[in-house]
Amino acid sequence: MGRQHWKRIWVGSAGNMVEWFDWFVYASFATYFAGAFFPSGNPTAQLMNTAGIFAVGFFMRPVGGWLLGRVGDRKGRKAALTLTVTLMSASAVLIAVAPTYGVAGYGGALVLLVARLLQGLSVGGEYAASATYLTEASDPGRRGFASSFQYVSMTAGQIVGLGLQIVLQRTLSDDALHSYGWRIPFVVGALGAAVVFYLRRTMLETEVYEEDASHTEERGTLRALWRHRREAFLVVALTMGGTVAYYTYTTYLTKYLSNSAGLSKETATLVSFTALIVFACLQPLAGALSDRIGRRPLLITFAVGSTFLTVPIMTLLKHADGYWPALGLALLALVVVTGYTSINACVKAELFPTGVRALGVALPYAIANALFGGTAEYVALWFKKGGIESGFYWYVAGCAAVSLVVYVTMRETKDLDLARVAARAESSVTTAS
Repeated sequence: MGRQHWKRIWVGSAGNMVEWFDWFVYASFATYFAGAFFPSGNPTAQLMNTAGIFAVGFFMRPVGGWLLGRVGDRKGRKAALTLTVTLMSASAVLIAVAPTYGVAGYGGALVLLVARLLQGLSVGGEYAASATYLTEASDPGRRGFASSFQYVSMTAGQIVGLGLQIVLQRTLSDDALHSYGWRIPFVVGALGAAVVFYLRRTMLETEVYEEDASHTEERGTLRALWRHRREAFLVVALTMGGTVAYYTYTTYLTKYLSNSAGLSKETATLVSFTALIVFACLQPLAGALSDRIGRRPLLITFAVGSTFLTVPIMTLLKHADGYWPALGLALLALVVVTGYTSINACVKAELFPTGVRALGVALPYAIANALFGGTAEYVALWFKKGGIESGFYWYVAGCAAVSLVVYVTMRETKDLDLARVAARAESSVTTAS
C-alpha cells in the first residue's frame, strides 16, 4: 500500500473512531446515567428504559442510511463523511447538557431521545460511507485488509470510551459518577468530533468514485438501488447474525457481567476493555487472511462458531466468578465474531456498482441493524426480566444460523474488480431498457 492509501485509511478511520466513541459511550455509561433520566426503582427497568432509547437510535439508522447514502453517491464519499461527524458532534453536546429527571422530569429523557435520533442518522450513513471509502481507497488485492480498519476504528472508539470510564472510576467516587461524571465522555466526544471535522474537510476523494460518471441523475436513488435488490436483500441477511453477535459481546457484555454474572462494574469494564484491545488487533490479521483465501471461509467459520458456541459461552459467562474466567470466555467469543467483523464492510461494498454503492451498503445494513443489532440489548434485558435469560442465548445462535445459510450459498467477492462491477451493472441496465 502506498503512502496516499495509508493516509486515506487513517483519515477515514480516525473519523470513524470518534463516531463510534460517541455511539458506544452511551451504552458503556448507561449504568451510571440510567437513574438520572428516569424515576428511581428497579435497576433493570431503568436499564431497559435507556436500552429502549438506545434501540430508537438504531431505528433512525435506515433514514440516515438513505439520506447520507444518497449524499455519498451523489456528492461524494468525502461529503457524506463530513456530514456524519457534524451530526454526531451535535448529538454529543445535547447529551452532555441534558437535564436530569430531578430538574426537568421527563424533559431530560426527551433531550436524550433527540440526541439518539441524531446519532442514529449519523451512524446510519457513517458505516456505509466509511466502508465504501476504505474499500475504494485500497489496492484491489488488499481490500480485506484495508476495510478491516473500519472495525479497528469502531473498536478503538469503544476502547477509548471504556478506558476513559476506567480512569473516571478510579478518580471519581461512585456518587460523583452518577451525579455528573457520566457527562465527561460526551464532552470529550464533541471535542474529538470537531477535530475530525477539520481532518475530513481536507481528505481526498477516491479515484473509483471520481472516475465513474455513469447515470448521474440516478446516482444514489432508491430506483437505482431497486435494480440491485437481490444484493440489498443479501446485505440484510448476511448482517443479521453478525450484528447480533457483535453487539452482544461488545455493547451488552459489560452490563451482562455486572447485572447477571454479579461482577463489579469496575471488573466488568476491565474485562471488556482488555478483550476489545485483542479484538481490534485481530481485525487486520483476519482481513489480510481473507485477501488470500477469500471472504466466504471466514464468514462461514463465524456463523458455525456462533451457532454452536453462543449458548455454552453465555451460560459460562453468567457463572464467571472473576476477571480471568470472564476474559477468557469473552476472548473466545470475539475471536469467533472476528470472522464477520473483519471483512463484512468490503463484502457489502463489493456487491454494488459505484453509483449506488454507498446507498446499497447503507440502507439494507441499517435496516438489519435496526431489526437485530439495536434491539439485541433490549431483547436480552427483556428475557432477563421475564426470568428466562437463557432464551436470549438461543436467539443469538438462531440469528447466526440464518446467516450461515446465506454465507454457504453466496458468491465469493474477493477477486471482483470494482470498476467491472460498475461496468456489468451498466450493461444489465442497458439491456433491460
